[in-house]
Amino acid sequence: MSPRTPWGTYHQIAESLRARITSGDLAPEDALPSEAALREEFGVSRTTVRRALAELEAERLIKALPGTGRVVCTAEERKSVPAEETPLAQYRRIAADLRELITSGHLAPGDALPSEAALVEQYGVSRGTARQALSELEGTGLVVAVHGKGRFVKRAETTAG
Repeated sequence: MSPRTPWGTYHQIAESLRARITSGDLAPEDALPSEAALREEFGVSRTTVRRALAELEAERLIKALPGTGRVVCTAEERKSVPAEETPLAQYRRIAADLRELITSGHLAPGDALPSEAALVEQYGVSRGTARQALSELEGTGLVVAVHGKGRFVKRAETTAG
């Protein structure tokens, strides 16, 4: 393992855990593996694991229970909106909403994502917050940016033309 973890590794860890939750491998109220177990599984630092877990907490997929650890949120808990969302939570919520549209098939490979301006209007956030949400999806490999055209759902890789 190199001394530094590649940038964005925590997004990949979060995506892996998110897949376990959405597939049902981790059901509502199930405990997540400990930070130590996740560090060992992914071969990363505690900070990297915590960033991944914070991403899932911001999306309300998991929650921390003092003295217990982190558990998967129920459907009701996922729908509850905190009274005061920080810009950090706002961009993660936008990214989670767009990710859901992609994984559910409402946005298919090749489809355009809403523009930054459309997200600003829809969510009542700054352009920087909308841009950060879109950039996060690019970092996870779900979305590609085409200069001058916008952002699109990434097409599946093919080996034959």
